[in-house]
Amino acid sequence: MDDMATQVLPDVETRPEGTDSTGTDEPKMFHYVKKNRIAESAVLGNMVQALCGETFPVTRSPKPGSPVCPDCKKIFDGLRPGGDD
Repeated sequence: MDDMATQVLPDVETRPEGTDSTGTDEPKMFHYVKKNRIAESAVLGNMVQALCGETFPVTRSPKPGSPVCPDCKKIFDGLRPGGDD
């Protein structure tokens, strides 16, 4: 896990996580999920729920320039920095 890139976002408790796998095992886009659920999902395989409502297990970390779900981005951009919701 040490080679995984970590992306720290404002105190909104979310970050993009991959889903929507393609045939090449690369996600088509990344979604924002609550960051306190990421490690648990990655280790235990639990499902997480993205801001847009999609559920999936965390399997990938985003790389710079990765496509982000437009619905998640719209919701994330509307959140107040430092909010707990």
